[in-house]
Amino acid sequence: MSLLEWLAVAVTILTVYALIKRLETRLVLFTAGFVLCLVSMDPLSALDSFAKSMTNNSLVMAICSSMGFAFIANYTQCDRSLVHYLAAPIRGLGVFLIPICTAVTFFINIAIPSAAGCAAAVGSTLIPVMLRAGIKPAAAAAAVMGGTIGSYLSPGTSHNPFVAEMAGIDVMEFIGYHAVWSLLCGAILVVGLLIVCIFLGDDKGEKVDVEAQANDGFKPNPLKAIMPLVPITILVVGNVWIPAIKMGVAQAMVLGAVVTLLVGYAFDRTNPQEFSKQFFNGMGKGYADVMGIIIAAGVFAAGLRATGLIDTFVDVLKHSNDIARWGGSLGPWIMGTITGSGDAATMAFNEAVTPHAPEFGMEIKSLGALAFLTGALGRTMSPIAGAMVVVSGIAMANPMDVAKRTALPCTIAVFMLALFMV
Repeated sequence: MSLLEWLAVAVTILTVYALIKRLETRLVLFTAGFVLCLVSMDPLSALDSFAKSMTNNSLVMAICSSMGFAFIANYTQCDRSLVHYLAAPIRGLGVFLIPICTAVTFFINIAIPSAAGCAAAVGSTLIPVMLRAGIKPAAAAAAVMGGTIGSYLSPGTSHNPFVAEMAGIDVMEFIGYHAVWSLLCGAILVVGLLIVCIFLGDDKGEKVDVEAQANDGFKPNPLKAIMPLVPITILVVGNVWIPAIKMGVAQAMVLGAVVTLLVGYAFDRTNPQEFSKQFFNGMGKGYADVMGIIIAAGVFAAGLRATGLIDTFVDVLKHSNDIARWGGSLGPWIMGTITGSGDAATMAFNEAVTPHAPEFGMEIKSLGALAFLTGALGRTMSPIAGAMVVVSGIAMANPMDVAKRTALPCTIAVFMLALFMV
């Protein structure tokens, strides 16, 4: 390796350290990539990558529209109604509340793809239900945290349109490709958490008398509970059964928003002006938080390419499919665990390495899916992840105790994916 490539390795290590220290993700990735381009005497490649990622049509449409819909689902309390009706039948099931709550969270996380947002919406209802049943706080929090990998199957999750575009396939086709593996991960979390919690005696906690929801006048509505599922239903039905209504993610989200507005106005006289503001605020938040990481990861990848490190790494991978398999699984997983975010490392890996998958005998969609699935599993067992902090706060548990319960099932799922997915 050349001196420039060793410098790129050093900068990468510093980047990882900065992410572990919880420095601003976008700033860290952009700075690292720009510095590498500068020392490679090619600063324009960083700026070109920045500009190219800013105007990525399919990503901007899918991510921003999904975040806009998530905001109005929260504003109209449709997400809260959905959680209420899914939680109602499961009260009084004892220790089996743990796997059921994990499965319910997994399902809701498809409709509410933000891990932290889903954890807040679901945790405020399901965690008190488990605490009243005598489930220990750390186990109650872990049950909800384990279900936050349901976003695997959401078209609004940034990684799905990102890898789908790279592979040259439709978003729903890509989700269909990894759906079985995503569901297997969910099943491992459901069963694994139950076994771990029984082993730790988490069903023998003191029954706590808590309120499931704050006394704020909230009234659940069955029709509003259906609204978060409308865009996903449109996408699935259009792609599988009725081609006449097949449409893109953005179109489905906007249509879902229109239906939600009509329902919200019919029952609560929802203010259309405030509704519109919430939708576009969500779109802006999606661009700032999600697209921002994608853009910054692109600059970082451009820096690695400018130094020649990516070419060297790809040459190594050409000689061993196993290195790519384990690198694409353990790398994002470990980074997700130590940084609390599965996005930064996964985006950087998929931006820099995954496009070269055919050169070392793999498919882009398989390597891309492997990286983002394992990255999310790492985040799910990280004590410093945003969603982990949310559920731990609701349950008043130590995040490390919660992470101890999700760690084993997540680790098993990672190795299952690495061994059998590609």
